[in-house]
Amino acid sequence: MTQSFKDLFAWQKAHQFVLLVYQLTNKYPTYERFGLCSQFQRAAVSIPANIAEGYKKTGKADKLRLMNIAQGSLEECRYYILLSKDLDYITEDNYLELTRSIEDVSRLLNAYCKAVTTYKYD
Repeated sequence: MTQSFKDLFAWQKAHQFVLLVYQLTNKYPTYERFGLCSQFQRAAVSIPANIAEGYKKTGKADKLRLMNIAQGSLEECRYYILLSKDLDYITEDNYLELTRSIEDVSRLLNAYCKAVTTYKYD
């Protein structure tokens, strides 16, 4: 049993992804600070933030709605990873690292959603 959202593997991996996004976007051109950097960071932060918010929701529908928002932000980040690579803001190694990280988050978030869906609420 979990005591906090911080105990969820999906949240832990999402938090690690955010830290990686911030680390890498700090190296983007300064003219991207209010463009791609901001959008990428906000979408990345939205993933664990919505997992955390959904953790305390008692209803299945509320919990799944927030997980779906997290999934939408995750897909948005997938695009920003690709765009960052295509603009040569990140190296191929960075691209692979971000891709692996987001795939881990996606897999765990999908598993969490499935568990929520099959859990029998009173």
